[in-house]
Amino acid sequence: MSENPTIPDGPPAVQRNFQDRVIGALMLDATVFEEVEHDESSLGQAATVVAIAAVAGGIGALGSGGVTGLIGGVVLAGLAWVIGAAVVWLVGVQMMGHSSDLPQLLRTLGFASAPGVLRVLGIIPLLGWIAALAAAILSLIAWVIAVRQALDVDTGQAVLVCVLAFFAQLAIGVVLAFMGFGMLATAG
Repeated sequence: MSENPTIPDGPPAVQRNFQDRVIGALMLDATVFEEVEHDESSLGQAATVVAIAAVAGGIGALGSGGVTGLIGGVVLAGLAWVIGAAVVWLVGVQMMGHSSDLPQLLRTLGFASAPGVLRVLGIIPLLGWIAALAAAILSLIAWVIAVRQALDVDTGQAVLVCVLAFFAQLAIGVVLAFMGFGMLATAG
């Protein structure tokens, strides 16, 4: 039985279309995350949400003078999504013993990227930092909801998994950065 009494166990009866799922994820509707957790065909949709949020962030960065490659941004967002889901899986499933699998986490966390579309508002002068802050806060909340639904835990446990996964991902990033700098130093 799920520890979240408002969400039944098993696949939800309602199957929303892609647009309704994205809107639901933006509205932090837990039933959307539960739905995509059980919909094995929604992995492509989740990847699309990650890509759309990355493109929106790239467009928004133009407003603050940032000129980053959209393709590179989408690739990096995709890598961050996969690594983030893998780290949540390692922490939540392997270390803490909760139940889920990597594809479920990829689907739910992909849709948790939906608030990133707000970063497109960064193209509007003086609004960029507000949009980025709102997107970051809403994305954090969406990740907690996604983890809660995918791992079938309460909100406190989901927050703990997200915090531990954040620090693990940060450590991985630092190690990769040092490895990258080391390779650059030896190549030059």
